[in-house]
Amino acid sequence: MPDLISPLTVATDPGWAAVAIKDFDAFLQDHANCERKASALAMSLIVRYADREKILSPLIALAQEELSHFRQVFDLMQARGLRLVKDSPDPYVNQLLSVLRHGRNERFLDQLLLATLIESRGAERFRLVSETLEETALKAFYERLWKSEAGHGVLFVELARHYFSADEIDTRLAEMAAHEGTVIAKLEWRSALH
Repeated sequence: MPDLISPLTVATDPGWAAVAIKDFDAFLQDHANCERKASALAMSLIVRYADREKILSPLIALAQEELSHFRQVFDLMQARGLRLVKDSPDPYVNQLLSVLRHGRNERFLDQLLLATLIESRGAERFRLVSETLEETALKAFYERLWKSEAGHGVLFVELARHYFSADEIDTRLAEMAAHEGTVIAKLEWRSALH
């Protein structure tokens, strides 16, 4: 099984960060959209799976934390004179969504594990951004973010443990992580998180 903290099977090339922050304004705008969508995902899971009471409180806290991150990125954008931009389809996420299974329980597990992978990839990439940025305050901001995102990846696996066996989680996470590795390896580098 992939490591619990980092189930990723393929590391991002460190050179990606220089390309991503070459147009840092565009990166910030994409980052804001990612934080907004992360908060919305947590809320949608709460609504869709309201009968799974063990996930509710942790997901409410997560939605609030992601919304707080959105606010922080929005404040950075405003300080730079940037506006929010219309969200465009994320090629990374769209390719990952293609492997979600149907059936209530299968879909529930897959959504939790998909969130694990996305949060883990975000943590990895925020770490690379923090190591590449030169401005001290921005470096510190992205260092805090990558540590938070790494915890979110673990959270979704822990939520799955309330409803699925370790073997079922490990097997499906390994399958999905292998697919994620294939997707990330083929993505074009751009001034965006994915």
